[in-house]
Amino acid sequence: MTKSALQIARAAYQPKLPKALKGAVKAVAGAATQSVADQEAIQKLFPNTYGMPLIKFEATDEVVNFPAMNVGVILSGGQAPGGHNVISGIFDGIKNLNKDSKLYGFILGPGGLVDHNYMELTSDIIDEYRNTGGFDIIGSGRTKLEKEDQFEKGLEILKQLDIKALVIIGGDDSNTNACVLAEYYAAKKCGVQVIGCPKTIDGDLKNEMIETSFGFDTACKVYSEVIGNIQRDCNSARKYWHFIKLMGRSASHIALECALQVQPNVCIVSEEVEAKDMSLDDVVTYIAQVVANRAAQGNNFGTVLIPEGLIEFIPAMKRLIAELNDFLAANAEEFSQIKKSHQRDYIIRKLSPENAAIYASLPEGVARQLTLDRDPHGNVQVSLIETEKLLSEMVATKLAAWKEEGKFVGKFASQHHFFGYEGRCAAPSNYDADYCYSLGYTAASLIANGKTGYMSSVRNTTAPADQWIAGGVPITMMMNMERRHGEMKPVIQKALVKLDGAPFKAFAAQRDQWAITTDYVYPGPIQYFGPTEVCDQPTKTLQLEQAK
Repeated sequence: MTKSALQIARAAYQPKLPKALKGAVKAVAGAATQSVADQEAIQKLFPNTYGMPLIKFEATDEVVNFPAMNVGVILSGGQAPGGHNVISGIFDGIKNLNKDSKLYGFILGPGGLVDHNYMELTSDIIDEYRNTGGFDIIGSGRTKLEKEDQFEKGLEILKQLDIKALVIIGGDDSNTNACVLAEYYAAKKCGVQVIGCPKTIDGDLKNEMIETSFGFDTACKVYSEVIGNIQRDCNSARKYWHFIKLMGRSASHIALECALQVQPNVCIVSEEVEAKDMSLDDVVTYIAQVVANRAAQGNNFGTVLIPEGLIEFIPAMKRLIAELNDFLAANAEEFSQIKKSHQRDYIIRKLSPENAAIYASLPEGVARQLTLDRDPHGNVQVSLIETEKLLSEMVATKLAAWKEEGKFVGKFASQHHFFGYEGRCAAPSNYDADYCYSLGYTAASLIANGKTGYMSSVRNTTAPADQWIAGGVPITMMMNMERRHGEMKPVIQKALVKLDGAPFKAFAAQRDQWAITTDYVYPGPIQYFGPTEVCDQPTKTLQLEQAK
């Protein structure tokens, strides 16, 4: 492949490791664990992998000769910067234990395991992908590993290749699947270990033992650079309000981190909207008031950050969507016969009075998206709703009414942006390059110590890398029971923005000032080379959470 100057330079970067992983290590078992909720139900479902202790790795002088082992790796779900470094960390980790160990990659995600589609990852392949973004070394996929026939098909190829351990790199659903697979193979005494690694740019896979999911650092820095560029343009032209939607369907971590980095005039946090039981009109009124206040000072410009999943956090909208899902599932054929020009009126007549009023208030385009775009389960595809346009249109309507009442004296023109895929495959920041390599190396150590049903854990990451703490956390420890498609399922509990947490409190303390003043910060691009304070800073979120 043709390489850029940056790719060539980054290939030579040697990621930093925790001190404990640099030589021989021993696994120190901590206290026994239990799930975050529904302990009885989770223990019943995972009798062989429940209650295992936390693991911490420490340096040792003891020399242990490890036999050669074959390990498999799967990339699951959406891409996140640093995935290639997790794989290179696993590779270097198992080769360090025994040079004859082998690593096999399953192609295009979990489906590659079921379909027996794989390749051996040799040193010449691995070296091509060190410190690069993307998942293109073996590709990714979203096949769910949840059925017995899938486990058995996977076991066939694992036995054929003499693979003793499988590492699944993914988000909360993928790691839930990893735990189910670990339990199945443990129950049947198949001799196959399963280890998970925490990936998602959304930042919603974290807890006391998983400080952050990999890729979050890089993605937020990419988005913040572009938002900073927009803010500089905004402050130069002084005539547009920029409505910027950011990735994060289930949580607002990205929007909050970007706000802490760039200091926009408005940032909506979905979790706060839900906690305060705000209506769509409440959100629109809040934004419109900021616009009006700035206009009164002669500033007809600004920036608004919006999390992708906002609509689902507005209680009234959630109720509307739920009724729409049920109604359209039951009346799909009749609805398909209605002329497009009459569909809106038809829906309004069929909904309950409260939901009909909300639906009628929505702009035409958004109303159509709510009724036409369904996923295979019959649900609205919220990511396709142009929330940034919905809000700006409704703000414009409100401001026009206020103008007639003399409550708004300025001009309002909007621009719209959605930053999603732009951040998922960037070359990992120094933080993510180091963190991911350490996660992979830790996974190799968990395998060498015979562990299964664990997630690789690297903590204390606001300190220099040699002080990071490597270990493992039982995946069952993160689980609870949730209703999925009508039945209760064990799943890893999503980590939402904590309104009593330090990052949100820091944002809340400053947002009123940011709303009225033009106090933008321009972070610039990710720096890979140069002073530590420029190149190696973790996210603001992590710094605030870890502040002693």
